[in-house]
Amino acid sequence: MKLKYILPILFIALMSTACSSDDDNNDTPPVINEVEGLTKIQDIINNNHTIELWSKSGDFYTGYNDVSIRIKDNTNNTFFEDFTISWLPVMQMPTMQHSCPKSTITKAPGRDTVYQGFVIYQMTNTDGSGWSLTLDYAIDGMIYSVTDTITVLQNNDQNVTSFMGSDNVRYILALIEPKDPKIAINNMKVGLYKMENMMSFPIVEDYTITLDPRMPGMGNHSSPNNTDLTYRSVEGNYQGNLSLTMTGYWVLNLKLLDDMDTVLKGEDVTEDNPQSSLYLELEF
Repeated sequence: MKLKYILPILFIALMSTACSSDDDNNDTPPVINEVEGLTKIQDIINNNHTIELWSKSGDFYTGYNDVSIRIKDNTNNTFFEDFTISWLPVMQMPTMQHSCPKSTITKAPGRDTVYQGFVIYQMTNTDGSGWSLTLDYAIDGMIYSVTDTITVLQNNDQNVTSFMGSDNVRYILALIEPKDPKIAINNMKVGLYKMENMMSFPIVEDYTITLDPRMPGMGNHSSPNNTDLTYRSVEGNYQGNLSLTMTGYWVLNLKLLDDMDTVLKGEDVTEDNPQSSLYLELEF
């Protein structure tokens, strides 16, 4: 066969091989990092399992914490896709111990091995000590439990507050959103819980939280277009509009009213009263 006929045949064969190789590569599913954008807080090891705790910051802080959880099988370094898990954070005080508000833990949407929930630490020691975390979980019908100490750091701003209402009920109020405040009207979310006993903190529903944001360093001026926070049953928290007109330090003055519009905590901001006794802080 002449050379002029051999070259086209070789070219066709090479192209066919390249296309076949490309097709094979396209059939390979991409590897998904299910904890992308998160930083590990710590590992808690129990026999042949490692429970991984993750968050965006990589630390626990006082206030509201979104937490992601994976459980690894240490015998083969794979992660379990199906399990049930619950948690109990406990702070040991000199004469007592107590827990804090927390959610149930459910599988993260669009993830095979990651579960998620939130926990609200209302206080901590100056060095971050005092808290432990118990995890009870079940895999393939087998039940396990593990407890370890955790570090909870103090947030720079008051993003959570614990207080006694005029109804003699102790409440915990925590800022959820905005996490990244902007000069704009921000969607503000807070969680409101009552202390039923030292280990139980159910959600408080259908109250009202009035909002009056002020800048103490700028003549205590407020901002327009704020709205009070009302309960949203689907999300289990309170939401309203928070208007931020400039960067800096803001005090979010609040009043808590029950379902009969009785003021349980907080006061109006006036010339004689520059700050409510019920407030949260924000700085950006």
